[in-house]
Amino acid sequence: MPRLRQVPRAEVADKGTLKLYDLLFGDRDPVAEPGTATGTRGDWWTVFAHSPDVLRHAAQGFALYRDPARKIDPVLRELAQTRAGWARGSQFVFSQHCKSLRGLGVAEAKIAAVPHWAVSDVFDAQERAVLAYADALVLDGGRVADGVFAALKAFLSDEQILELTYITCLYEMHATMSRALRTEFDDRQEPVTEVAAPEDFAARDFMDTGR
Repeated sequence: MPRLRQVPRAEVADKGTLKLYDLLFGDRDPVAEPGTATGTRGDWWTVFAHSPDVLRHAAQGFALYRDPARKIDPVLRELAQTRAGWARGSQFVFSQHCKSLRGLGVAEAKIAAVPHWAVSDVFDAQERAVLAYADALVLDGGRVADGVFAALKAFLSDEQILELTYITCLYEMHATMSRALRTEFDDRQEPVTEVAAPEDFAARDFMDTGR
């Protein structure tokens, strides 16, 4: 379960939030009967419902990046969003945008190669530039090498680069929030924990050759 309490339908007073509940869950209470069409539990929505204006702002962001007015190619956009999910370690964002890539007709080989794109030969030069830029935004905190930016500018206009930057950073934020709150597929225990030593281990220096 997520780290924050979910808001059941009976407690929702905001009309916009109710509209989103209706759209995603029909007339169900999504807390009592979870589940969405994409296979998620839907608890991202029920957690964000604590703050209707924050939920509305986030939903507007979803509409913005899907707006037909966007100049960036949807496939390039989704490649960057998917990579952002992988790079930030969000199973939720990564998984959802793998599905989006598939919905856009992207080959399974490319979807499978997003985690190891740098050593894959399935991406063309434009896609590689976008993936390298996504890594610079997410993994390097926006420290983009001149060579990466030059490669990007060889294919994309200033308007397209701005859109790509905004959308990729937006999804790094979503990936971070999902992990912090443990919503949806990010409801996982910390994988890095101490592995117990044998019972007879005396906690001496590992380099102690005299034992």
